[in-house]
Amino acid sequence: MIDKVTSNTNIQSMLATLRAHQTQAAGGASALESQGVDKPGFGEAVKSLLKQVNDTQMNSRKMVEAYERGEDVPLTDVVLATQKSSLSFEATLQVRNKVLKAYEDILNMPV
Repeated sequence: MIDKVTSNTNIQSMLATLRAHQTQAAGGASALESQGVDKPGFGEAVKSLLKQVNDTQMNSRKMVEAYERGEDVPLTDVVLATQKSSLSFEATLQVRNKVLKAYEDILNMPV
């Protein structure tokens, strides 16, 4: 079995496969660049993530309200949505704190 894995033809075959995948991956990146696809900037990424957090919170709030009205919403779904909302908000808050701390550190650097 080890002879099959370490045989020269198998190694060459694996290397050829890896090179083909590498070429394909490099071609995919250059194809995106040639099409003029812009990568989102930092500001756009932050806006997108904040929108996702907001959507999670709004969904959670809607589920809680539906449960309180007596609609057919399982309590487990309500609790899970609330926990997801809370966790995403806490993570966002921690990222914000880290970014602010880094900004303050940069401001306080001696020139």
